[in-house]
Amino acid sequence: MLTDLSPLIAATAQWLTRAYPASGGALAAALCEAQARQAVTVAACLRYPTPTDAALVTLTGPGGSDRLDWITGADAAPEDSAWRTWVDEVVASWAACLLTDPDLARLAVAAVTERARGSAPAEFRRLIDPDVRDTQAAALLRHPDLLAPVAELHQDHLLDRLGPDQALIA
Repeated sequence: MLTDLSPLIAATAQWLTRAYPASGGALAAALCEAQARQAVTVAACLRYPTPTDAALVTLTGPGGSDRLDWITGADAAPEDSAWRTWVDEVVASWAACLLTDPDLARLAVAAVTERARGSAPAEFRRLIDPDVRDTQAAALLRHPDLLAPVAELHQDHLLDRLGPDQALIA
């Protein structure tokens, strides 16, 4: 399923790292991107839990970054318009929630991995247990006050999705 969502995941992670860039050079940028990609991957798995959901969003498109750009005050250059159409506002909002709330991130990773019948994979370590370098590299990306306008857009839907009585089937 993630293969079907790869353009959405890549574009949404790219939007997050452009809106909330790393500081400190190439290594910091790579660490920040890894954290964004992990958060977006978990959010996308929660948002589109079945192959049918993934196929539908691939067919119809996720909606683009226009509202997110407006909220954050980003100026999208015309040459950026193609990849920005693959940004998913809900997934970006949910990823922002996960990046700013470690407990929620752990709950979301557990829900995704439980559905896949596995334990929390090491591939989500930077999201659920960032070390000092991760935290420093993604200072803007993990800052609750800076991400609040994006996180608050669809936070209630994420909390509903992760509620105790909710199945991960749309």
